[in-house]
Amino acid sequence: MIFEELKQDLKEAQDNVQSYIKNTEDYIYLKSFKMSMKLVTSFVQILVIGALTLIVLFLLTFAASIGLGQLLDSTFYGFLIVGSFMLIIVIVTYFLRNKINRPIIKKFSKFYFKKL
Repeated sequence: MIFEELKQDLKEAQDNVQSYIKNTEDYIYLKSFKMSMKLVTSFVQILVIGALTLIVLFLLTFAASIGLGQLLDSTFYGFLIVGSFMLIIVIVTYFLRNKINRPIIKKFSKFYFKKL
């Protein structure tokens, strides 16, 4: 009688452990899917917005170059001035890249290490 109860208790414990493992596995799959979908959607948004921003920036710099060229009576100097200005922006951004990376890393670490 005691052995039957012990056997039944061990069977229930085994069933509970298996159920817990299955539920934990399902939770991990769902959590990883949620995180991967947030990553994919963020990447696509950044890609689309970045591409559109580059097109706009290209058109604006082209227009500014032509406008300055007409103002200076030399298209070459217009493109040279705008190109030099863009080069200065690139150099400044390169030297400030660490200050740009820190907030991004902080934001994603809060998202990634959010308590389950």
